[in-house]
Amino acid sequence: MLKYVLLFLLVIHFGIAHAQVSYAQPSLKFQDSIKKNELKKSIGNGYIPTRYFNFDLRYLIKYNQYEGIRSGIGGITNDAFSEKYKINSYGVYGFLDHRFKYNVGGSLRLSEASNSWLSLNYTDDLQESGSTKFLTDKRFFQFFEPRLLNISLFHKHITKALGIEHKISNRLTSEAEFAISNITPTYNYGYVLDEKVLNSFHISTAKIAFQWQPFYKTKTLENNTIETVNEFPKITIQYTKSFKDVFKSDFNFSKIDFRTIHQIGDFNKGLTEVTLVAGITGGNVPLTHLYHAYPNNINKETIMQRFSVAGNNSFETMFFNEFFSDKFTTLQIKQYLKPFHISNQFNPQMVLITRYALGDISHPEQHQNVTFSSLEKGYSESGFEINKLLFGFGLSFTYRYGAYHLPEFGDNVAFKFTFNLTL
Repeated sequence: MLKYVLLFLLVIHFGIAHAQVSYAQPSLKFQDSIKKNELKKSIGNGYIPTRYFNFDLRYLIKYNQYEGIRSGIGGITNDAFSEKYKINSYGVYGFLDHRFKYNVGGSLRLSEASNSWLSLNYTDDLQESGSTKFLTDKRFFQFFEPRLLNISLFHKHITKALGIEHKISNRLTSEAEFAISNITPTYNYGYVLDEKVLNSFHISTAKIAFQWQPFYKTKTLENNTIETVNEFPKITIQYTKSFKDVFKSDFNFSKIDFRTIHQIGDFNKGLTEVTLVAGITGGNVPLTHLYHAYPNNINKETIMQRFSVAGNNSFETMFFNEFFSDKFTTLQIKQYLKPFHISNQFNPQMVLITRYALGDISHPEQHQNVTFSSLEKGYSESGFEINKLLFGFGLSFTYRYGAYHLPEFGDNVAFKFTFNLTL
């Protein structure tokens, strides 16, 4: 009898052990899968996570016409370090301008429920003249930034900024910032103000921005990860005010910037994307804070000499530094066709594109030593892309027409390659 009991217990023990192995293995695989997905998501957002610090891939290596190769290191502390405090920093070096740039900052959480943070930053770096950054665009990362390769018009800035961000609701976020900047253009430029020519200047600004996603929805998946169901349209508005004589500021001006992005459809079945951007300034505004409409065409003679990388939302036939405006609007429409399913590994996709820009500038004579035109007649270009032909690379063709059509046919054509990488 005893041996049967022992045999029964042995069978039960083996069964339990086998069950533990059978169920533990999928559990371990499931956990490994979650970890791999989290790592994949972090890298897709531009971070390499470590125990207390996430390294930022944006600062690893880049290239532009002014700095040449720009390389460095940077990152931010994560929740394992603290859920109430963040420390962020980066340091980079330009091998063509032989200059270090850096940032040091920190944030304090004011409220977890509303995701409110108070931040303080000190930055000594470059910024593209004529570009606009929305405060609510907190995180933007691309493995490869096409326009950056061709940009040459930068200004140096040393900026001290105090900011606060607050989530009003899941569909509405806000951010405000007060900043003091010392600005020196890297190019020969002067702004005529009160019968004086300013080659470098001080600007003190207050900004407030809102981003609204009226139909924003998420859902929780089985592994407790959150997936965005609908984030469009995405509407952003920002107001900037510069105060003269506040912390030695030289300018008194205001800016209102607006952007809306809307998508209809699905990338795998066919999708329409519409992007509308507008901006207007009032007062005395230097070139550094005007609008350039995001050109992406190199100033070279032939089509093949201008062969480079197409941007995501840039005007491919518009030459760099060709236009500047103190009021402007741009409209871009992209039609993503259903991918061509040639094989499991080869699914190229055609995108039809048309872009339009309209703008104007008051008192261009105040901007010394630079030559540019106005967009008052309306700028048009259309073309197409064939993406993901080989290892994420594709081709782009765009044609410039309308009021700013150029006499030489080749000057109206932009032939470039595209790059789209999906993890």
